[in-house]
Amino acid sequence: MNSQERYTDLAPDLRISRVVTGLWQIADMERDGESVNLDESARSMQAYTAAGLSTFDMADHYGSSEEIAGHFARNYLDGQPAQLLTKWVPKPGGASRETVREAVQRALDRLQTDQVQLLQYHAWNYADPSYLDDLSYLKELKEEGLIGHLGLTNFDTAHLRVVLESGIDIVSNQVCFSLLDQRAANGMLKLCAEKNVKLLAFGTLAGGFLSERWLNTPEPDQSTLATWSQMKYKRYIDEAGGWPRFQNLLAVLHAAAGQHDVSVANIASRFILEQPAVGAVIIGARLGQSEHIENNKQLLDFTLSKESRAAIENALGTLTPIRGDCGDEYRKPPFLTASGDLSHHIETLPAPYPTSPGSDGQTLALSGTVWEDLAGFSRAVRKGDAIYVSGTTATHHDRVIGAQDPITQTHYVIDKLEGALQSLGGCLENVVRTRIFIRNMDDWEAVARVHGERFGHVQPANTLVRAELVGDEYLVEIEADAICPPQNGVR
Repeated sequence: MNSQERYTDLAPDLRISRVVTGLWQIADMERDGESVNLDESARSMQAYTAAGLSTFDMADHYGSSEEIAGHFARNYLDGQPAQLLTKWVPKPGGASRETVREAVQRALDRLQTDQVQLLQYHAWNYADPSYLDDLSYLKELKEEGLIGHLGLTNFDTAHLRVVLESGIDIVSNQVCFSLLDQRAANGMLKLCAEKNVKLLAFGTLAGGFLSERWLNTPEPDQSTLATWSQMKYKRYIDEAGGWPRFQNLLAVLHAAAGQHDVSVANIASRFILEQPAVGAVIIGARLGQSEHIENNKQLLDFTLSKESRAAIENALGTLTPIRGDCGDEYRKPPFLTASGDLSHHIETLPAPYPTSPGSDGQTLALSGTVWEDLAGFSRAVRKGDAIYVSGTTATHHDRVIGAQDPITQTHYVIDKLEGALQSLGGCLENVVRTRIFIRNMDDWEAVARVHGERFGHVQPANTLVRAELVGDEYLVEIEADAICPPQNGVR
């Protein structure tokens, strides 16, 4: 295969291997009490670059992965090209400009470099608009030269669009995408192709389940699984229809592997690698232990036949599709994580907006827009079990999110509605009525489809009308009423 097929360009000055070596297992080892030798681990990375697998993915929370990669780059790279991609996963609730700079400087210090080649950002709660502030601060540091390029991790389709339409240049989005988890095919691939954003797919081996080792084996009990990855991806198997259907998929992969003279793991990853807009697959490595370098190289030496692809697609048709969009496993039930919830990731989600007591037993939530002060109103008011959310536009501080894109504006407006509800103890599921006002009648279907995407499982009463909105830049305004359970057992 030529070099163009072995590598992909995330940007004109950032070419990465189409098989990226993921270093998350370093954190797993340290969490389980295994010692990790900095120098030995760094030295073992040489074998990857020598094999042409020059790209490594890490994160601020992957144990000592950044320190190991920095030690490798400083002492063992020997002039060979390597790409060190990392992530920043902040605590929920937003950060100050100073805190963002400190996080980036910490990554620079660990990686022993003066520029992070690709910094990938994770947001916990889209209803809290502070993630856009974080990204704006990161954009400033990119302009300053401390960051080469910005990427996202675990963003869904709607909010990748929101970020792109907010003037933030994004080159990649790292998401779970595998034969078991086809959520990225529901719209993410199309948006990425349109916007020239590359998907970096992890989970293609489902924690090792997509391999010969598990073919024709009894179903393991969750309590007997050896690694955090296995505990996580067994939940995906269960959601996708269970062990018998999974075994059927493995049998199809095994037959394809025999036809191509490669491993089942190669077939599983190759299918994802050949999807449009997928730039690379990320395969985890226990440095110095389970290298699998030759097997990973082989992944780039073949393409799937039409017969193999058709057989795999038929097998996928027997699985139960994983619900939702990319990254939902970190935001919505069922939480498809190792622990089945977010207990080993975060403690709690802070309220998106500040609240204060109002008159006559009311509680007020304020989003901080200039309109609230100008016209003397709250973003939302709670009295008893009822929450009333004011007419809301796609305003963040003093700017409009979504420019002239009705889809983006509608998503962001509903995010703000959700943030107001969360701040007052409610959620979208509590909404009983929405009212939608649009500037241009030609936008009605795009706006209605977003409302259906976000509220389809709730189906509140709804009215949509054309109106002369205040502010030429606004295409849509929405208000909502909700009935919520009592707070702390008190009505």
